[in-house]
Amino acid sequence: MEFENRAVKIEFFLLGFSDHPELWRILLAVFLFIYSITLMGNLGMMLLITTCSHLHTPMYFFLCILSFIDVCYSSVIAPKLLVDLVSDKKTISYKGCAAQLYSFRSLVDTESFLLAAMAYDRYIAICNPLLYKVIMSKRVCCQLAIGAFLGGTMSSVIHTANTFHLSFCSKEINHFFCDISPLFSLSCTDTYMHNIILVVFAGLVEAICLLTVLLSYVCIIAAILKTSSAEGRRKGFSTCASHLTVVTIYHGTLIFIYLCPSTGHSLDTDKVTSVFYTLIIPMLNPLIYSLRNKDVKNAFRKMISPKLFS
Repeated sequence: MEFENRAVKIEFFLLGFSDHPELWRILLAVFLFIYSITLMGNLGMMLLITTCSHLHTPMYFFLCILSFIDVCYSSVIAPKLLVDLVSDKKTISYKGCAAQLYSFRSLVDTESFLLAAMAYDRYIAICNPLLYKVIMSKRVCCQLAIGAFLGGTMSSVIHTANTFHLSFCSKEINHFFCDISPLFSLSCTDTYMHNIILVVFAGLVEAICLLTVLLSYVCIIAAILKTSSAEGRRKGFSTCASHLTVVTIYHGTLIFIYLCPSTGHSLDTDKVTSVFYTLIIPMLNPLIYSLRNKDVKNAFRKMISPKLFS
């Protein structure tokens, strides 16, 4: 009932990049280009993996889901941002703001859990190659994927309830989408406990995911270093390089925004960083995996020119 009453009364104004109005044409072109590449890259990766039978392995199953998540969570942000750049009225309803925050946080945390599952997959592939197909069965892969979505959903419910439990004195959000920190800055009341809840639960998700990744890669590196041949070591590191690159960029950005003290950086800094992980990282993921992966490149060549590469 309290939520319904607030929803009727409140409409937020997204300030976005209004402090640089002369740049709106450039920003529109840049963001439209990034979003278009994101859609083409990730949808193309999904199409490639689903249509090429030799890519029907656990690693590419997770990569297909990662591409799906990247399409969804960039689409939660980018279309609204593009509309606001050409619109005089940059508003979002109370319910719309809550829905955007919930959807975005759910997908972000789902991706964190999924990257942890992908690290576990690489650990089994390198450290237990003979049992790989047995351990990483279709059932186990589906369970890990469903677990990632459930974990992301539960985390998002907590963050959304924690944020919209506040009373807001101002309607102007100094950001280009509804995120936790800029909404906290609008509160009429002390947000100390809300910040504690944010850090505890965001930190818990990061700790679980990063610990899984770190333990997996400690075992992977130890197994690779035991390999006698230089070619074997090179292939082992090459197998994990793309995933490790994505994990480092992704988690580094999240830690900077949600776990670093708010006094350490301004909301304007958060805007720039948020552009990076809401728009640029989803664009980079398929490029990182495709450019460093011979199987993906060969499958793409065969798909676009089957006669030439048959």
